[in-house]
Amino acid sequence: MRIKHLILSLLGLGAVGCSAFKNLDTESFSLRARETGVILIDVRTPEEFAEGHIPGAVNIDWKESDFLDEVKASCPLSSPLAVYCRSGRRSAAAAKALSKAGYKVLNLKGGYLAWTEAGKEGVKSGNN
Repeated sequence: MRIKHLILSLLGLGAVGCSAFKNLDTESFSLRARETGVILIDVRTPEEFAEGHIPGAVNIDWKESDFLDEVKASCPLSSPLAVYCRSGRRSAAAAKALSKAGYKVLNLKGGYLAWTEAGKEGVKSGNN
């Protein structure tokens, strides 16, 4: 019986160290991204960002080799991050990496495409 408790305790401790991100639909993401302290990050390329993005977002390109370093330099670990890309694939990968780095991360399911399809506001660079 003690071995069973020990194994369950060890499994529980292992789960504490694993961070996971949350995939949110556009409505939930919109509400959570506006909460105080949340940093909104568009992980697309600068060209994609310029074509249209969620108001208030900062652009940190997931494809750049220094992505994590750039996030760590500009985003405190205590701040939740709300990330998105075009369709949700890149931002899910970024969210996984950011979660492993210790951040609390929210990912927009369906990305910017879902955002605009839901009739949410988007802006072009220079207009936010």
